Amino acid sequence: MIKKYQTDLVSIVMPTYNSEGQLHASIASIQKQTYKHWELLVVDDCSSDKTAEHLQKLAKQDARIKTIFLPENRGSGFARNEGISQARGRYIAFLDSDDLWHPEKLTKQLDFMKTHGYGFSFTAYHVFEQHPAEQKRTVRVPEKINYRQLLKNTIIGCLTVMIDREEVGDFRMPLMRARQDTATWLTILKQHAYAYGLNEPLAYYRVSAASLSSNKWRMLQKNWHMYREQEKLSFLDTSYVFSCYVWNALWKRRGQK
Repeated sequence: MIKKYQTDLVSIVMPTYNSEGQLHASIASIQKQTYKHWELLVVDDCSSDKTAEHLQKLAKQDARIKTIFLPENRGSGFARNEGISQARGRYIAFLDSDDLWHPEKLTKQLDFMKTHGYGFSFTAYHVFEQHPAEQKRTVRVPEKINYRQLLKNTIIGCLTVMIDREEVGDFRMPLMRARQDTATWLTILKQHAYAYGLNEPLAYYRVSAASLSSNKWRMLQKNWHMYREQEKLSFLDTSYVFSCYVWNALWKRRGQK
């Protein structure tokens, strides 16, 4: 039986864990969208702070916000899958609870996808630490990217992705503690030739000393593991794409302004 999605509804999936300090700003950036036909599925991964309390108040104030509370901590991949499972929209988008969107993110990205008939798209984004106006750099994106290219350059930011499930089909993320988003895009690109980039910064990605992506050595390890264990690449092929990944990561961090 083919699942019927609500046409033009964007289902936004947001995993949370101890996010009380930044949660309100992230959700406010969704509520400020010029495109209004959305639902937000916030999946709390068994937070130990007051995140759940804040979420309950926000959900009472806005009927478009749906809350899911996990009984134990399972990681962001599991949390996102719970959100995807309960999503009613044809389109799936993602935003973590410490990141932000530009007010026209949904409007411009939906228009981009509908105009060209794309099923999988992503956009450029700004990187910031404390305040989005104080940007460290801007990550620019190519017009399109395929499976092999993404292996060598993990340029797709999860907070910028939008997927049309009527084109791509239903999907889930692997239950990895890190890089599960990139692994998902790679799985989709094995079946669909390209993901398409809108080279306009429409999101704001927060980095901090506590964030996983700030630990460069750990990220290198996680990427190697993804190539070998998830993608089942040979040692030789892994070595090649890994060296390309490192080069591209260094180039990206040096400054796309």
